[in-house]
Amino acid sequence: MKHSSEPPRYLAVAVDIARRVSAGEFGEGQSLPGNSLLASQYETSPETIRRSLGLLAEMGVVEVRPQSGTRVVSVDSADEYISYFEKDVEVRKTYDKICDLMHEYDKLNKAMMKAIDTFADRRMSMISVNAPLPNYKIIIPEGSAVIGKSIGDLKFWGVTGCTIVAVERGGEAIVSPGPYEQLAAGDGVLVVGPPSCVERATRMIEEQA
Repeated sequence: MKHSSEPPRYLAVAVDIARRVSAGEFGEGQSLPGNSLLASQYETSPETIRRSLGLLAEMGVVEVRPQSGTRVVSVDSADEYISYFEKDVEVRKTYDKICDLMHEYDKLNKAMMKAIDTFADRRMSMISVNAPLPNYKIIIPEGSAVIGKSIGDLKFWGVTGCTIVAVERGGEAIVSPGPYEQLAAGDGVLVVGPPSCVERATRMIEEQA
């Protein structure tokens, strides 16, 4: 969002008239040019001039007399108004700077959050590719219903959702056993899969014949 330190037109005209009073162009008690002439000088509307003079009247710089025009009341008040206006402009500039910084902070914060999300997504992708899959070993007990049956006969993956990656037997490991590999009591069946599938595999292997 873009902010502007430029004051409204009627304020700018009012402070310029006050500066002319402060510089002695219009002395105390002297009448100012008519509204139409001032509007022509400042290339603005008579309504803007009316608002400017009304503001100066409130600050005690001029006196607006209906049907009689406007006369200067106090040069000191003109100086005070100029000082007040300059301080107000400084406040406006400071406010605009704060708004710009907040806007930049918001943009930076959004960019940082986007970068964090991207990093997290990439990190999770790397973990899923590079990290070893968790595996579980299920020992086949005596009397199990799977003893003497092949992995293919059991339709192990289709029933449990787990994949058998190895079978430990007699101190040796049969890695990636095929569908014709028969299971025996005491075998350690290493499976991979989500916990719910591992539970189904455990029930199948431990079920008694």
